[in-house]
Amino acid sequence: MFTALLVVFCRIAANIPCPGIDTQSLAKYFDKLTTDAAAGQFFQMFDLFSGGAMQHFAIGALGIMPYISASIIMQLLVPVIPSLEKLQREGDVGRAKISQYTRYLTIVICLVQGAMAAIAMTNPSRLGLPAPAAPLVADAGAGFVIMSTIILTAGTMILVWFGERITEHGIGNGVSIIITVNIIERLPQSLVSLFEMMQSGFSASGSRFREVHLLLLFVIFAVVTAFTILLTQGQRRVPIQMAKRVAGNKLGGGVTYMPLKVNFPGVMPIIFAGAILILPPVVLNSVAFLRPLAPYFGHDTYSYMCIYGVLILAFSYFWVANMFNPVQIADNLKKEGNYIPGIRPGKPTADFLDGTMTRVTFAGAVFLTALAIFPMLLSKWLKIPFQVSSFFGGTSLLIIVGVTIDTLSQMESHLAMRNYDGFLNRGRLKGRNG
Repeated sequence: MFTALLVVFCRIAANIPCPGIDTQSLAKYFDKLTTDAAAGQFFQMFDLFSGGAMQHFAIGALGIMPYISASIIMQLLVPVIPSLEKLQREGDVGRAKISQYTRYLTIVICLVQGAMAAIAMTNPSRLGLPAPAAPLVADAGAGFVIMSTIILTAGTMILVWFGERITEHGIGNGVSIIITVNIIERLPQSLVSLFEMMQSGFSASGSRFREVHLLLLFVIFAVVTAFTILLTQGQRRVPIQMAKRVAGNKLGGGVTYMPLKVNFPGVMPIIFAGAILILPPVVLNSVAFLRPLAPYFGHDTYSYMCIYGVLILAFSYFWVANMFNPVQIADNLKKEGNYIPGIRPGKPTADFLDGTMTRVTFAGAVFLTALAIFPMLLSKWLKIPFQVSSFFGGTSLLIIVGVTIDTLSQMESHLAMRNYDGFLNRGRLKGRNG
C-alpha cells in the first residue's frame, strides 16, 4: 500500500503543468509534432520515460532520468577516480557519501535540462524544432525560464525522494518502479490506437490494417517478450571448486557456479547510445553549413539505426570493461583457495574469465542491438505508430521485464519470510504452512 500510494503521488506530479504554460496550445503543438516522423518519434520516446509529463510540461516533466544519468556517471567515475574508489571500499558510510554526490550531480543535470526544456517552450526553433502555430507560454522571458528550471529541478528531486522511500519502506527498487510505471502509463493509449486502426481498417500511413494484422502483432509481442526474458535471465555458469575446510564435525567444500550474465550491462548501452544521438541533430540544425547532414540522424532513417546499433555494441563492451574485473575476481578466488577446474589460479584464471565474458558479451550485445532496433523497423516497415511499436523491444520492454522479474523476486522473499509458499514456481499463492 505504501508503494502504491507513492506511485499515485508520482502520477499526480506528471499531470500538474508548470505555471505560465498554455496547455491548449501545447497539446496542439504535440499533435503537430506527431506528423513529423523524426521529431515526433524523438518526443514520444522522451515523453514515454516521463509518463506523459513532457506533453503537459508538468512539474515532473524531466522525470527521474536525470538521477539515472547521474548514477551512471558516478558508476563510471568510481573506478577512474581513486578518492571515489576508496569511498566505495569504506562500506555503508562510503556508499552513503557517493549517493550524496550523486544527488548533487542530479541537481546540476536538472538545471541544465530544465533550462533547455524551458527555452524550448519559449522558442522551439532554437533547438531545431518546428515553430508552433500559437505561443506556448503566456509571458515568455527570462523569468519564465528561471521559474520553470527551479520547478522542474524540484519536481525531479521529489521523485528521487519518493523512489528512495519506496526502496526503504516498500517493495522493489523505487527508482526502477517509477520508471516502469511511467512507461506502462502509455500502454492503454497504445492499445486504444491499435483497436482504432483495426476498426477504421487503415494504419496511420493509410495502408490496410485488419484483424489478422492485430493478431500478428500480439504474436510478435509475445515472442519478443519471451526472448527479452531469456536475454535478461540468460547466464553462462562457470564451475568453481570450493576449498575443503573443516567446520566443526563437517567437511566443507564442493562445487558451486559463477554466473556470467549474457546481458551484463542491461539497458545501459541503449541509454548511452540514445543519449549521445540526441546531440547531433541539435548541433547540426543550429549550424547553417552542417544542416544538410541533419537528416542522416533522423530517428526513422536507416543511417540512424546503423549508427545506433554500432554504438550499442561498443557501449556493451565498454560497460563490461569498466564493471567486470577478471583480475580482481581471479585474485579473490586464489586468496580463498578456490579455483576453476582445469584452469590454473592467477593469470590463467583471469584470462579464461576475460575470454569467456567477451564471447558471452558478443552474443548478448548482438541480441540487445536487434531488440533495440526492432521497434524502429516495425514503425518504418508496417507504419505502426511509434508509441505502439516502442513496446515491442528496446528500452521500454527491457525495463518492464527486468523490473517485473526483480519485483516478483522480492515479493517471493517477503512471502517466504512470513511462512507463505512462493508463487513463482507454481503460479499461485497457497495458504500458510502448518
